[in-house]
Amino acid sequence: MVARLVIAAPASGSGKTTVATGLMAAFAARGLAVSPHKVGPDYIDPGYHALATGRPGRNLDAYMCGTDLIAPLFAHGARGCELALIEGVMGLYDGAADAGELASTAQVAKLLRAPVVLVVDASSQSRSVAALVHGFASWDPQVRLGGVILNKVATDRHEALLREALEESGVPVLGVLRRAPAVATPSRHLGLVPVAERHAEALDAVAAQAEQVRLGCDLEGLLALARSAPELQAEAWDPRDALPPYAGDGAGIAAPQAPVIAVAGGAAFTFSYAEHAELLRAAGADVVPFDPLRDESLPDGTRGVVVGGGFPEVYAPELSANSRLRKAVAELARAGAPIAAECAGLLYLARSLDGKPMCGVLDADARMSERLTLGYRDAVAVSDSVLAAAGTRMRGHEFHRTVLEPGAGASPAWGLRQPERRVEGFVQGGVHASYVHTHWAGAPEAARRFVGKCALWDAAA
Repeated sequence: MVARLVIAAPASGSGKTTVATGLMAAFAARGLAVSPHKVGPDYIDPGYHALATGRPGRNLDAYMCGTDLIAPLFAHGARGCELALIEGVMGLYDGAADAGELASTAQVAKLLRAPVVLVVDASSQSRSVAALVHGFASWDPQVRLGGVILNKVATDRHEALLREALEESGVPVLGVLRRAPAVATPSRHLGLVPVAERHAEALDAVAAQAEQVRLGCDLEGLLALARSAPELQAEAWDPRDALPPYAGDGAGIAAPQAPVIAVAGGAAFTFSYAEHAELLRAAGADVVPFDPLRDESLPDGTRGVVVGGGFPEVYAPELSANSRLRKAVAELARAGAPIAAECAGLLYLARSLDGKPMCGVLDADARMSERLTLGYRDAVAVSDSVLAAAGTRMRGHEFHRTVLEPGAGASPAWGLRQPERRVEGFVQGGVHASYVHTHWAGAPEAARRFVGKCALWDAAA
């Protein structure tokens, strides 16, 4: 039994990340073991959650992982904790396009049987706040709206007007926060700047958020609300149990010793789900991080490489300047070693990024664009690869402001069915490179297959 709260909002930009992170840090400072979670696919907010709690920030995405896995993944992340705080995505009832409530904060709250606290940007309203809160509280009777935190309140007089109006709604006010520049986190083209790029400043911001929440919120009332959540009947997800048996197609031959899989990290490659590394280890891999900005060689004995998402466009000159590592990656790819690259990893394997030389594994060039590509994707593997057999269906998401030309190779990675039908990505040799981010907890066979391919290549090498 873990006390739990969902921190939601009527819309994006209301301040729920600031409030959720501040609450996590404030409760952690009181000595509670706090488990941080984020609804949806976003990678950046969980970095701040991890900074606030000292535990990995974990995503709960019903589109990519399925509704049946939400409670088990939550229980896995919250194991051993006294309190779990779940930051929502977009507005409370916003989810995957054309899919009803799927992947919405409201759906996750219902799956976790967790009370919801609504963070309301009150900067441009007074009595209307009661109508807004009443609407959100009554829209879905299965969503338990247990309180409101009023954000960006201007003055004591403004606060009094808001409180008076909300008395009629029956939803208690559990916090009032004034405008505070010190708690702000800078943003750029894909949202907040990740923690890895501003660690010292992020620490200061999280501390300021915790102090603001401590002074402005009823922490005892919020904790009591979290503890009122009913028992959740869910067996915790376990990466070892989630893995399918090794297939008999040669993809799952076990190596005498664990193959070393190098996983890119550092400031340029910050996008990763914690479950990916857990699944790779459970499948028998020795997972070793490396930083393409700093390391001039791959880890000793590397038999496979995973390069996830991030912001290579911000660090293109530095990535390009590390020619020794680029050459090492290219040589490994030419030798046929398994390489899985998503989004930022795709750009890193390209011939160039904004005119700067990259690894040159793919005959494609990338550049920044004004257009934001964002949304869930229903994908079908077009070609056999180190991640999936042709015909395998997986769900993922795209999130980038770059363009790759061409967008697909002779053997594409995925066929996408929405928002428009197209093929995308590259499969060549042991390389699988694509813009599509996937969550392997929803497709653990990808981790099993990748480790098996690494072991097979290791034996052949």
